[in-house]
Amino acid sequence: MILTVTMNPSVDISYPISDFKLNNVNRVEGAVKTAGGKGLNVARVIRLLGEEALATGVLGGTIGGYIVQELTKDKIGNDFFNINRESRNCIAILHDGKQTEILESGPVLTAEEGTAILAKYERLLSNVSLVAISGSLPQGLPSGFYGRMAQIGREKGIPVIVDTSGEPLRQVLLHKVKPFAIKPNTTELSQLLGRELDESIRSLKQALTDELFQGIEWIIVSMGRDGAFVKHGPDFYRVTIPEIKVVNPVGSGDATVAGLAVALKNNQTVPDVLRTAMAAGMLNTMEEKTGYINPDKFKPVFELVQVKKIDL
Repeated sequence: MILTVTMNPSVDISYPISDFKLNNVNRVEGAVKTAGGKGLNVARVIRLLGEEALATGVLGGTIGGYIVQELTKDKIGNDFFNINRESRNCIAILHDGKQTEILESGPVLTAEEGTAILAKYERLLSNVSLVAISGSLPQGLPSGFYGRMAQIGREKGIPVIVDTSGEPLRQVLLHKVKPFAIKPNTTELSQLLGRELDESIRSLKQALTDELFQGIEWIIVSMGRDGAFVKHGPDFYRVTIPEIKVVNPVGSGDATVAGLAVALKNNQTVPDVLRTAMAAGMLNTMEEKTGYINPDKFKPVFELVQVKKIDL
């Protein structure tokens, strides 16, 4: 079983409004509500890839109850840390070919709650073989919180994938115990290293050999339609993907993490790990729903992903 961690989940509400009027009443038909958050997207795709997922994180109130209801409907196991405050809503208004987002920050947690969350997380590790941590941290928790989670996983012999950004990602990399895998994009790499990077093989190889990344088994640098650049142990790989019709790119990174987690759990070869991860990400972009893939399309897309090892 794969444990997915979403520390700041939400109910994602999408309002399609063809003629959005500011400072006026806008009536909506066809509003869509989903259990949102990067880790929940990961859990859904893991389930669609045929593996068991257990979702955890922090939930509260009636919004939290709705999220559990939706996960149960999707047959995704869940065991969250419950608080006595409301979880958040995130609203997307789709109008005039644009998307305006209103994102609540979510509840503020206490240091005591942080300690209790880590204790629950450690207990859950006894029943899983791999962990995927995704998304932002709630307010109140230290930026090094994910680093501590990765350390607990390492101590238990459980590989931990971390997909976050900003200061939480930096603190993960500065922690004395590194995660098993990370999935930054080129912009995040530039921010971490404090210098602009181009997408040439030479530039990316130099970036990933920086001391900041030492001790991480897998580094998947996502490059959008250009595929990915990967460091696995001492080896480097260039992954290229076919051109596809993109319907909705939101959540494709989460689907990539799900594919990576499933492939690693099943001890696939290095090329197949990368093909599985990239195929899952591409399949998400081909669907309207976020954090969703059509498993029937997996094999043909998987076979179109090209993996080339780069000689040092």
